[in-house]
Amino acid sequence: MTAKSIRKMTADAKGRWSWVCHCTAVLVLFLLPMPGPCCGNSVERKIYIPLNTTATCVRLLNATNQIGCQSSISGDTGVIHVVEKVEDLKWVLEDGPTPPYMVLLDGDLFTRDTMLKLKGISRLSGMAVVRSKTNPPGGFSKDLPCPNDGFGVYSTNYGPEYAHCNQTIWNPFGDGLSYEDFKFPIFLINDENETQVIKQCYQEHNIPVNGSTPQYPLCAMQLFSHMHAVTNTVTCMRRSSIQNTFSLNPEVVCDPLGDYNVWSTLKPVNTSGQLDPDERVVVVATRLDGRSFFWDLAPAADSAVSGFVTQLAAAEALQKLPDSQMLPRNIMFVFFQGETFDYIGSSRMVYDMQKGKFPIGLNNIHSFVELSQVALRNASVLWLHTDPISLKNDTVSAQVTTLVKTLLDASQNTNVTLKEVDQSQPLPPSSFQRFLKARNIPGVVLTDHQSAFQNRYYRSMYDTAENIRLEYPAGLSPEEELDYVTNISEALTDVATLVAKGLYQLAGGNSTSSVIKADSKLVARMLYGFLIKSNNSWFQSITNTDYMKAGGILENKAPQYYVSVNSPAGPTSLVRYVLANLTGTVVNLTQEECQNPKDSASSESKLYEYLWVLGSFDNSTSRTPFCVKTLTHMSKAVSPAFELNEWGSTEYSTWTESRWKEIRARIFLVASHELEVVTLVVGVVILIVSLLATYFINAKADILFTSARDTGSVAY
Repeated sequence: MTAKSIRKMTADAKGRWSWVCHCTAVLVLFLLPMPGPCCGNSVERKIYIPLNTTATCVRLLNATNQIGCQSSISGDTGVIHVVEKVEDLKWVLEDGPTPPYMVLLDGDLFTRDTMLKLKGISRLSGMAVVRSKTNPPGGFSKDLPCPNDGFGVYSTNYGPEYAHCNQTIWNPFGDGLSYEDFKFPIFLINDENETQVIKQCYQEHNIPVNGSTPQYPLCAMQLFSHMHAVTNTVTCMRRSSIQNTFSLNPEVVCDPLGDYNVWSTLKPVNTSGQLDPDERVVVVATRLDGRSFFWDLAPAADSAVSGFVTQLAAAEALQKLPDSQMLPRNIMFVFFQGETFDYIGSSRMVYDMQKGKFPIGLNNIHSFVELSQVALRNASVLWLHTDPISLKNDTVSAQVTTLVKTLLDASQNTNVTLKEVDQSQPLPPSSFQRFLKARNIPGVVLTDHQSAFQNRYYRSMYDTAENIRLEYPAGLSPEEELDYVTNISEALTDVATLVAKGLYQLAGGNSTSSVIKADSKLVARMLYGFLIKSNNSWFQSITNTDYMKAGGILENKAPQYYVSVNSPAGPTSLVRYVLANLTGTVVNLTQEECQNPKDSASSESKLYEYLWVLGSFDNSTSRTPFCVKTLTHMSKAVSPAFELNEWGSTEYSTWTESRWKEIRARIFLVASHELEVVTLVVGVVILIVSLLATYFINAKADILFTSARDTGSVAY
């Protein structure tokens, strides 16, 4: 959309009243609706300009509350007012003569103070936020200062002095705005061109001239984002349950947030049975998801991607070791989904382990290493966090001491400086807390922060590649960028090498770990695919055709890591395929045999999974597909609260997402209320005249339509 589009829309709007009159005359003349241009499908295109590159705030619910935003059932409309400084709000709140208003808010003003000023104001019908061109230098996080509060290990029964972040505010930049409930729609304008179109429309029609009131027609915006669910998860799940029970066409109003965890082991594990109680497993875990204020906009560069890319690289480095299958202890790599929403993935895995529904039990866990945010290190320092309460147990304390020493030793002769946090400080928000809540397990959490987060854009739309300084020289082609090893690629490779060395020693490796080295080019490729563009040649070669079709997971942009309600989500499938290709082996099976392994490899079907992938181009026109045998699996990441139908649970996550019919935004020129009334009255008068004319013609039809000639009978 350009200035030409605006001028065209203006001309169309100014002329549409004469157009309506013309059509009305035609209707009166023929007394019936006539098909033709005046009544065609182009009417909407003449009046409205759609906004296509937007994101919206949707409604989420938990056991006690609803948060987010929504419009009325028919959408909300208001006259546009651009707010670029705080003083501009006065027009919306007090001075403007043509309420309600639709605010176009500068991204730098999208703060808690500004939003609370506008909350509950009847003169405001909605808001469109302009995304800042650069990351706000002062930080930007709409999450809570104490993330996942109430669902970790610390409570009145366990370390009450650490509960509710009493000692450490982990996210000091968080203002909690994502957890407020707004009764009006809030959209994000992602495209700068659309922002300029809106501003030009506003400048041409809505700015007062010489202090006078702006004259109609005025530039207006309409936002549609009506949500079906209300109140809380208990209410919406009960309504959905009643619909499913008694209705032939049930209308579900909300869905539980959830997806799948991705997990793999270094050595095969029978997924249909239980691991022997004497076998021990070293668990290394990270998270897959993030969020922001706006739905499905979660780049999560530091909060998620840095951790799981490092873990993938460490898994590849260990798998290629010649003695990886001979280690005394197994290693399990876990990628948890839904951790942003009160630890959905980790709490579900712990629940399944406790109920014997997972092949590895809690009693099999030897130690636990978690990779959290690891990209924003100061002076290459990585911090080791431990739990001060479990350290009071002498046995656990000795095990944690050994674990920490092993990792410190592994950091020798690397480019990473590993330091231990003071043992009086609690664990940061982490999946490990859910395991610790079930059993005293020795474990550590590796982060780039000693206390409060280094990440100033935690769980926000600005936690992007730019935030972790993923930059490429100018002039590189996409293929060159894919393989370009940046500074952050090197830094995460160093962390992956350290982690792989530490895991090797924890698993009982006796050989020297100096040969263990993560692949920097592999890390570079993963960062490009997960943060810049997933539709690249490498991702294409390690996935299958389903992901390359329209609507597939490979896109010409970075994936978004919101957990959502569709399973498996795109990033989950991507991580599964990457992990499978990095740690699996190529086997000589046809596509049919690969996709139906029980028919051809029944003896191993309970140990391995088989994936058919496209492969690379062997020439300019065709690929060489192949079958990958892998130890990569997926397990449910849906809260146990929905398994138990305990929708009001305080033990497990209860987050749900409301359903909606449509989400869209558009601008147009709106006429004055008086002209709308006049138009309505004229329309009613025309209708009445048309009905009277129709009645008169029908009543006098025998006279009006009788021939003047003699119509007597004729004899033949």
